Amino acid sequence: MTLTGYLILSAILFTLGVLGVLLRRNAIMILMSIELMLNAVNLAMVAFSRFIPGLDGQVISFLIIAIAAAEAAVGLALVVQVARDRQTVDVDDLTLLRG
Repeated sequence: MTLTGYLILSAILFTLGVLGVLLRRNAIMILMSIELMLNAVNLAMVAFSRFIPGLDGQVISFLIIAIAAAEAAVGLALVVQVARDRQTVDVDDLTLLRG
């Protein structure tokens, strides 16, 4: 597979993630869509580092994976706590953090 193929796949995954964030109302699905976007960026960075010598995209990709894990843990903890308080994970019904 060429660099173009990897970048097209990465763009498709990123677009699906953006659509998931914009169209979904479930907080867990929004978090999953954000993870999909981060993985699309990881794929693009690893593809660039594979085909262009001298780039350290794989090292930065490990950093992004660590950030994604922390984001998932904190985000899921917030969603679980709000779901316990409000009995819903629908982001339209959550006004707890407003004002």
